[in-house]
Amino acid sequence: MTVLRIRQLPLLLIVLLTWVGCQPSGESDPGASDANATATDGGTASTLTEKYTQVPLDTDLSGLSANQRQMIPLFIEAAQAMDEVFWEQAYGNRDSLLSTIEDPALSTFVEINYGPWDRLNGNEPFIDGVGEKPSGANFYPSDADRDELQAAAEQDADILSPYTMIRRTPDGSLTAIPYHQFFSAEMEQAAMRLREAADLAEDDGFRRYLRLLADALTTGAYRESDMAWMDMKTNELDLVIGPIETYEDQLFGAKTAAETFVLAKDMEWSQRLDRYAQLLPMLQRELPVPDAYKKDTPGRDSDLGAYDVLYVSGDANAGAKTIAINLPNDEQVQKEKGSRRLQLKNAMRAKYDAILVPIGDQLITEEQRQHISFDAFFSNTMFHEVAHGLGVKTLIDAPDRTVREALKDQASPLEEGKADVLGLYMVRKLQEEGELETDLMDNYVTFLAGIFRSIRFGTSSAHGTANLVRFNYFREKGAFTRDPESGTYTVHRDSMEAAVDALSEKILRLQGDGDYHAVATFTEQYGERPPSLNDDLQRVEDAGIPTDITYKQGFDVLEGVAASATADR
Repeated sequence: MTVLRIRQLPLLLIVLLTWVGCQPSGESDPGASDANATATDGGTASTLTEKYTQVPLDTDLSGLSANQRQMIPLFIEAAQAMDEVFWEQAYGNRDSLLSTIEDPALSTFVEINYGPWDRLNGNEPFIDGVGEKPSGANFYPSDADRDELQAAAEQDADILSPYTMIRRTPDGSLTAIPYHQFFSAEMEQAAMRLREAADLAEDDGFRRYLRLLADALTTGAYRESDMAWMDMKTNELDLVIGPIETYEDQLFGAKTAAETFVLAKDMEWSQRLDRYAQLLPMLQRELPVPDAYKKDTPGRDSDLGAYDVLYVSGDANAGAKTIAINLPNDEQVQKEKGSRRLQLKNAMRAKYDAILVPIGDQLITEEQRQHISFDAFFSNTMFHEVAHGLGVKTLIDAPDRTVREALKDQASPLEEGKADVLGLYMVRKLQEEGELETDLMDNYVTFLAGIFRSIRFGTSSAHGTANLVRFNYFREKGAFTRDPESGTYTVHRDSMEAAVDALSEKILRLQGDGDYHAVATFTEQYGERPPSLNDDLQRVEDAGIPTDITYKQGFDVLEGVAASATADR
């Protein structure tokens, strides 16, 4: 695919980008001046790439119509444009970095991480001379600190808009450039492909969504397309694309990063899951907190579905791969329509087989390994996504202010922690109500093995931080114990259930109160790895168990799918 470059931008923006182009490291080309970049002493390039095992993103597409199969290449080409956007947001100029690297394995590791910082190792640099990754990635000038940005935001709210890049003007002040202008070439490229796909769509709702989404990419107004996405029910293909999650911005947790998921819906599994969406109001009422902390009513249009991933790009492809999606993030859309929880079956199965089961064999006591199951892994993950829609989205004492705004960079780790523990709480409630058939010990033991899996993502990941906090909290409450002789862990059911209830209440209150310093203190208190855990995770490393997966994806993997005739137009 040919991605249109800067020469095609409007003249005014060309001038603007010319005088913001020379930026310090972390904003454009950190490490690019090194003519022969090499790995740090922390490990060879081949050792670094062994953190991942590659799996093919394929699935049975025989049930799709001819038109649907023609849409997939267009989605992939749109996804490739989003990849260009995310590279700029996360690092800067990809080509200038890759051109300094001669080692193919090191180049591969750079591409996995979208830059020279190891996402599974706290964003530690793995190329000599690069320096630390800026907390704000490349969304902000690297010489702008939190205080300066906050002061600028008081004068111009767009400074902390989810959809702007921040750069300096010639006089040194800060200015906000909307994504649809800063990345106009890439956004237009993706929008063009979505409109072509819309012409092929046989589902009316999907056609409408694709056209609205194309408009959103070129205007920066996403709410109407989010609403249309929530209204879709029967389409067999799905597409999530654009600036979505805020994990990459670890300075304010404000800026959304570009990503794409191209998905095929498993209609049979999705029908089985649909029942749980109807139970959200009941689950909200049963939360273990005072009524003030469950004042919101979840939208009844919430949707649960099972999907296979066909292609990912950008933030969705960086470092650790997600196994479920909960969207949209717009609180107003959530209140009116609820949200959709998409379980990514083929990604989930790959991680279960290659990572979770081997970790269980290393760290779970032999007598309880029988309780590790894919069904429990699937349901734990599913109810994690359901839990994102519960609790409160705005503060108890300031309902016009969102939890995300109040907690800034602490919001994402706390929200992931809420979803994990509250999801496990809901599994028990649904089992007690007769709505879910499960052996709770399967869920608890599989959950503990999952904590070890996710802690390995490192503290640069909101999920990794959330799991480390939960590990220490659960250990303190006696939810599990560790045998010092074997280094294996045993789950204690009653203590596990009490710990789940207590942590659920703690996090829900922290969110409703919106006390940034209280959340930061809580995370600091429980966010340190105990030495015994380091030893146990080292045993996992020594056993050669990968930390995560990478995807072999694209036209060569999907049977019957080829690049579209418009790819190089």
